[in-house]
Amino acid sequence: MSWFVLVVAGVLEAVWATALGRSEGFTRLGPSVVFVVGLVLSMLGLAYAMRELPLGTAYAVWVGIGAVLTVAWAMWAGEEPVSAVRVLLLAGIVGCVAGLKLLH
Repeated sequence: MSWFVLVVAGVLEAVWATALGRSEGFTRLGPSVVFVVGLVLSMLGLAYAMRELPLGTAYAVWVGIGAVLTVAWAMWAGEEPVSAVRVLLLAGIVGCVAGLKLLH
């Protein structure tokens, strides 16, 4: 259950990071609300997962999922450039996160 919650918390990290960028310095209400809700739920999920998982592993997986999804979304939306090297490096992060799960 902790791993599932951790993955959801990682997805929510990407949600709040994207919303933060779209809030334009908290001047737009919708993205600002999504940021706050996403941040709170993401942190609660991370805290829950760390009750059973080692701190370093949980944090690395949470950050890895959030970072990859944030960049992938930005590339899909046309806000970041797409290249084979960038995709390969993101795949490397995914591989490392999966490796942490397999070693646990």
